[in-house]
Amino acid sequence: MSDFLATMADASRARVDAAQRARSFADLQASALAAAPVHRLVLDRFDVIAEVKLSSPSAGVLDRGSADAVARVVARAAAYERGGACAVSVLTEPSRFGGALDHLAAASKAVAIPTMRKDFLVDAWQVWEAREAGASGVLVVLRIVDEPTLDAILTASAACGMFTLLEAFDERDLERAAAAVGRGGDRLLVGVNTRNLATLAIDPERLAKLASRLPAGIPTVAESGLTGPADAARAARLGYKLALVGTHLMNDDQPTEAILAMCRAGREATCTSA
Repeated sequence: MSDFLATMADASRARVDAAQRARSFADLQASALAAAPVHRLVLDRFDVIAEVKLSSPSAGVLDRGSADAVARVVARAAAYERGGACAVSVLTEPSRFGGALDHLAAASKAVAIPTMRKDFLVDAWQVWEAREAGASGVLVVLRIVDEPTLDAILTASAACGMFTLLEAFDERDLERAAAAVGRGGDRLLVGVNTRNLATLAIDPERLAKLASRLPAGIPTVAESGLTGPADAARAARLGYKLALVGTHLMNDDQPTEAILAMCRAGREATCTSA
């Protein structure tokens, strides 16, 4: 595990510990089960999961709008929905990404498509937190969870009726993802992140290198470094069914049009490949 991931995992564990001291699991579970219903993830020929993040370690501050962070998150999520995104990914990590569970809750109320909690999950408790905030899915970085923790997260996600995106960086991660198929119900996705976790640079060739190792029959996601229609088309030709796009959309003054263009390019490439 890289130093960056280890730091993020340790900070995530500290947040879980603090949350567990503040309330009981029974209270959290009851609140989560009373939350608004899950939105089913509906996938077309090629789709975009559009990400809201106010900052990142690699790009710095990504949204310099009003002082009201929640308002900025809501506006961006609504723009993504208008662009045809199949889901909105919301960063909830506070120290390096400027995120918060309040952002996820606000986005979930603002859109009628699924929202996904993106964070460095280390405990099933955080799945229930996500459901309480209205999320319909969670992202799990495989590199930072052991098998018992992964099982607990998948069990919690299935109990909540949520989808789970398993994020991989290499062949070993994809082997674990393939082994998890069947344990995550029928709402499992597998993604390949192209970011180098030591340098935070993008390795665009990773999508091609790992394409042949993607689990069969599971929607697959190209993550990080996609900067426009050409990248979406390339991912689609490699066999990826979705793209998770954050920085590019956060930097675009017209994210609705950007999503439309990426979806169109990916779908055209899919038809051409077929």
